[in-house]
Amino acid sequence: MNKILVILIFSLVLLLIDYYFFQAILSVSKSWTGFWKNFVKVAFWAPSILTLIALIWWNFGDPYRISANFRNWVITGIVAVYFPKLFGIVFLLIDDIQRGGRWLAQFFNKGATGELPGEAITRSDFLTKTALAAAAVPFGAFAFGIISGAHDYRIKRITLRLANLPKAFDGFRIGQISDIHSGSFYNKVAVKGGIDMLNEEKPDVIFFTGDLVNNETSEVREYKEVFSRLKAPFGIKSVTGNHDYGDYKSWESQTQKMKNFENLIQVHKEMGYDILMNEHRIIELNGDKIAILGIENWGTGRFPKYGDISKAHEGTEEASVKILLSHDPSHWDAQVRPDYNDIDLMLAGHTHGFQFGVEIGGFKWSPSQYVYKQWAGLYQEGNQYLYVNRGFGFIGYPGRIGIPPELTILELKQA
Repeated sequence: MNKILVILIFSLVLLLIDYYFFQAILSVSKSWTGFWKNFVKVAFWAPSILTLIALIWWNFGDPYRISANFRNWVITGIVAVYFPKLFGIVFLLIDDIQRGGRWLAQFFNKGATGELPGEAITRSDFLTKTALAAAAVPFGAFAFGIISGAHDYRIKRITLRLANLPKAFDGFRIGQISDIHSGSFYNKVAVKGGIDMLNEEKPDVIFFTGDLVNNETSEVREYKEVFSRLKAPFGIKSVTGNHDYGDYKSWESQTQKMKNFENLIQVHKEMGYDILMNEHRIIELNGDKIAILGIENWGTGRFPKYGDISKAHEGTEEASVKILLSHDPSHWDAQVRPDYNDIDLMLAGHTHGFQFGVEIGGFKWSPSQYVYKQWAGLYQEGNQYLYVNRGFGFIGYPGRIGIPPELTILELKQA
């Protein structure tokens, strides 16, 4: 279908949602003074019109001239403006259905008045106000997720017992950070605080499991100094994620895209990260050895498969424990478990826990679980483990609700 027609239909649907919900605004404000009536009209329609203008610009203009993060704010605007309205419309539909039922009853029973005796306010007024209150709840949650949730960094501490772990590595502490998405940040002080939190844990080694940027290497320019602050005795090992390749941006040429990726690899090195491109490193401690394997992004479905685990695995026979850094957790079931049962632990990220969900005690839920079998936390099959980090940054919606940004500390212990 023609792109212009698709955008036109989509915009029309959004305007219909606005118009339908606006009837509730008119109903509630009918007794207000002229000033407040006009104020609420402007307050209602201005965000919708601005969102539609941004949507059209995004599709037919060049939002990157303003900011590489402009796309995220357009998505956020659409979700924040319209999702609460859809939530409230449920109650308006209930109201319209019951009023329609009354009208039909009156039509077929001419003597009926349709009134509900004994009620201080009509049910219609009640449902209209309920619809507005219902819409306010998700809108407030979205706002809180941006203001507070985006940088509410949490340390997740995991003790992992491995059957083959050498004695010298008993108590070895791994720090994991994933999905930085530096192009989305808007609070440098808060980001620096998160990095300091990980350093204060004093891990023996730090692993970064991909997605340094959203689309372009230039996004990390202002944050290079911040992420260079990460320090550990055995260094920082890193891999690439699906967003690091620039696959979601239209480039003027393939050469320009390749140059962007080369620059990204160079940034890892400038920050002091030992980036593993389908290769491995041996960490030796008191004569004992473990192997750290790192591959480029490899994901099932529509995600790119740049990684080659066979190259990374080759030459690791001497290590009694093997740890794989692979950005996408779907790689675990697709290749790792079926073909590499000597890999004791895989560390991944990618899902962000959908940046939305509920985690209370041992209970956790997120829409992410309908897409990924393993989406957050620790998983075990036999003697093999997978840990999925919930992500440090965010993309699309610039916040988090119920799934805070994560910094992980995994302590290895002998089984």
